[in-house]
Amino acid sequence: AMALSGVRVVELAGLAPAPLCGMILADFGARVVRVDRAPRSAVSTDVQGRGKRSLALDLKRPPGSAALRRLCCAADVLIEPFRQGVMEKLGLGPDVLLRDNPRLIYARLTGFGQTGKYAKSAGHDINYLALSGVLSKMGRKDENPYAPLNLLADFAGGGVICALGIITALYERTKSGKGQIIDASMVKGVAYISSFLWKSQNLGLWNRPRGENMLDSGAPFYETYKTSDGKFMAVGAIEPQFYEELIKGLGLDSDRLPSQLSFSDWPKMKKKFASIFAQKTQAEWCNIFDGTDACVTPVLSFDDVASHQHNKQRRSFIRNDQEEISPRPAPLLSRTPAVPSCKRDPFIGEHTEEVLLEFGFTKQEIAKLYSDKVIELNKPKSNL
Repeated sequence: AMALSGVRVVELAGLAPAPLCGMILADFGARVVRVDRAPRSAVSTDVQGRGKRSLALDLKRPPGSAALRRLCCAADVLIEPFRQGVMEKLGLGPDVLLRDNPRLIYARLTGFGQTGKYAKSAGHDINYLALSGVLSKMGRKDENPYAPLNLLADFAGGGVICALGIITALYERTKSGKGQIIDASMVKGVAYISSFLWKSQNLGLWNRPRGENMLDSGAPFYETYKTSDGKFMAVGAIEPQFYEELIKGLGLDSDRLPSQLSFSDWPKMKKKFASIFAQKTQAEWCNIFDGTDACVTPVLSFDDVASHQHNKQRRSFIRNDQEEISPRPAPLLSRTPAVPSCKRDPFIGEHTEEVLLEFGFTKQEIAKLYSDKVIELNKPKSNL
């Protein structure tokens, strides 16, 4: 059995962070039901539906909200991604659902949280990142701050931190027998993830303007460089002994170079390193640096990453029955590892009847909900 086998999760369909949170739980064995909106849109927006089942339900109608209440009576976890006040308007707030089921873990995953000036405001990853202070640290010299895709606030500060909160609350429930409410704000989550930035301010790592520090693209030994075939190498040779390996691999003599930490020489050294990296292909640089402690690695594209020798040896990527490649769940547990589903992601409403029967609804009740257009059924046709 996987670590979360037996845990029942109801996930209300949303964008990006909530689906990741649900997928993490599903990957480690939880039975996750994604409650999609009915009437459904043409396609699901959840590309992280691995291991989940889909129930299509109209929560805006009383029979639909009543059905969700019944589901939550038998669930361990509810993941809801709406702005503050939405669930209360539906009569599905935590006061109601925890009264029905005192053991329920009610996880509220939002951008700005359940309280504060922006609690009811719309936003996206870049806004949460900005309000957390983290965005101010990101960007090259003399350029505007930039957000690294939507990975930090949405997924790290949102989905992963929310999953951590759920696991923590489930563990606490083994002692108290009680559920609780999780207020997972992406602003607070990404700020928490940035704790190192806050706690390292006295170490001198961030004393210079943005883009001129060791870890923010200022240093020549913590940078990416273009190769002769248009690819890139990543350099992270911070420690002196690693830097010496880098210098050796580049064919340079450290005695004839400025000190590694001579800030004024960093721009000149970056140009020197760039000119040298541009003389060989990525494969040639890999032949030079593989097996050394220079902290130099290829920047792999999505097309190449799964076939790289290290990733193949680690079995770091999986392929589903649609031949789609995605990362294997992490971390690796020695005794109860995640065994991710290799089936395609569910269609909206594909498991509506199956889930309702499992949660105690009768066939007559399901037929009534269907005839009243409160639920939708979307069983895929067999290919004969």
